[in-house]
Amino acid sequence: MALAWINGRFLARSLTGVDRFAGETLRALDALLADGAALPGGLEFRLAVPPGVAPVPWLTRIPMVTVGGRAGQWWEQTSLPRHCGDDLLINLCNTGPMWRRRQWVVIHDAATFAVPEAYSWKFRAWYRVMIPRLFRRAAGVATVSEFSRGELRRRFGDRSDVVVLPEGADHIGRVEADAGVLDRHGLRGRPYVLAVSSLSPHKNFAAVVEAVRRLGTVDFDVVVAGGQNPRVFGGGEALPDFVRYVGYVSDGELAALYQNARCFIFPSRYEGFGLPPVEAMASGCPVLAARAASMPEVCGDAALYFDPGSPDELADGIRRVMADEALRTRLVDAARARAGQLSWRATAQALIEHVSKVI
Repeated sequence: MALAWINGRFLARSLTGVDRFAGETLRALDALLADGAALPGGLEFRLAVPPGVAPVPWLTRIPMVTVGGRAGQWWEQTSLPRHCGDDLLINLCNTGPMWRRRQWVVIHDAATFAVPEAYSWKFRAWYRVMIPRLFRRAAGVATVSEFSRGELRRRFGDRSDVVVLPEGADHIGRVEADAGVLDRHGLRGRPYVLAVSSLSPHKNFAAVVEAVRRLGTVDFDVVVAGGQNPRVFGGGEALPDFVRYVGYVSDGELAALYQNARCFIFPSRYEGFGLPPVEAMASGCPVLAARAASMPEVCGDAALYFDPGSPDELADGIRRVMADEALRTRLVDAARARAGQLSWRATAQALIEHVSKVI
């Protein structure tokens, strides 16, 4: 028997993009095993979690084991590797025990190096020490796009065995849409375009704000979802009247917003993969994406691209999608086709393949 432990630290914290990747990959891996998938070489998986993590209801084939007596980074750097012994350790969320060689790590991007201003100095300092060491020492390294593979190799060393595990899009179809969000925010009266705000500078929401201002008087709303108020951009000036800020939304509310939006705007300057655009595409929502980083690779010909540094080009793209029904129909069809190529089951199958080679 060849045993591989999965680092379950992500289950003890609030959901982020890399945590979504880890959770959906784990769910798909468990489903594969439930369907009778044969694992090469007697390979078995177990999930190691810190104290306090509740049982995962959809985990039926991969045993979950509580390890150690502390949580956080201390748990990951000490309790976890000590428990795993000589078995392989799989880390899905960028981090892992720095001194361990017998591990397989997914490093999603090099954002702390490419856009350091987006992170606190403590977070940045820790990642600047840990990420290069993991990249060079781990028995296996994976990432989520060809763009990120190039970034990692350029910054940390020309390692030839880095593999790509593209992310899935099918999780959004599992969510029951909560259309009540439309009523709660008065979104049934006019069409709207959707964006997600963030304080991180590389997310570039300021470009959306400026493009909205340049649109002038329009017959649609702009809906902004996210945990941070977009007034922090543009010097704190008031947003145009047709901007509806709905704040943080649940997965169900987000699904409903995708399904009813005329288009989704993703202006980020730097992304290792970028889940929101593919979630929108899987929901049948046309996507306007920045022509930057991994986005052309991820979205292919299923998005309308714009220069992330040009609010005028973004404003023009919004006008076109809202006014040109033929363009919108083409984007919807292409979006569904592209999203159909991205599944978490394929991610899990690729993980099995590559982990088996390392073991």
